[in-house]
Amino acid sequence: MSARNERGFTAAEILIAAVIVTVAFVALARIVPLAGYAVQEGNQLSTATFLADQRLEQIRAVPWTSVPANDCLGISVSSTAAPTVPAGATCTLGSTTVNAGGALTWEADEAVTTISGFSGYSRSVRVTDCGGGSGCAGITDSGMRLVTVAVTYTPVNAGTSVAAAPKSSQVQMIVSQQ
Repeated sequence: MSARNERGFTAAEILIAAVIVTVAFVALARIVPLAGYAVQEGNQLSTATFLADQRLEQIRAVPWTSVPANDCLGISVSSTAAPTVPAGATCTLGSTTVNAGGALTWEADEAVTTISGFSGYSRSVRVTDCGGGSGCAGITDSGMRLVTVAVTYTPVNAGTSVAAAPKSSQVQMIVSQQ
């Protein structure tokens, strides 16, 4: 019979391997919660973008015609004001008629408790007249308007004692008069 070299691991080698495995597990334990927060924040951003796109599609369906004059798209008088029917125009949508200066309820700001099924999200609509001097992304045509929908939410707190700052998803579309 021949003698075999049956050498095992020394205690020092086992300790070094244990330290390496422990460091790897500690790093993994710290990364997993951060990945969970990132997935949650991605979900919230996707939801906010969905809510903004949803409102844009609803607004795209409202009438804005020159003959007969029917302006249900409206114009925001400032960056903080929801759209209203412009001077000299009216809006007729179904059985609803809104006179000049009147608020368009389908474009009103929505607070964090008013979007059904989406508590924690707020939504605002702003409409800019592209013919009003500064234009819209290079377009200076009064028959075009820039519709901006912003949805704001507060992301999950990543395990810190500092409150997370609100974030926003903003979607824009240029609409032409029909």
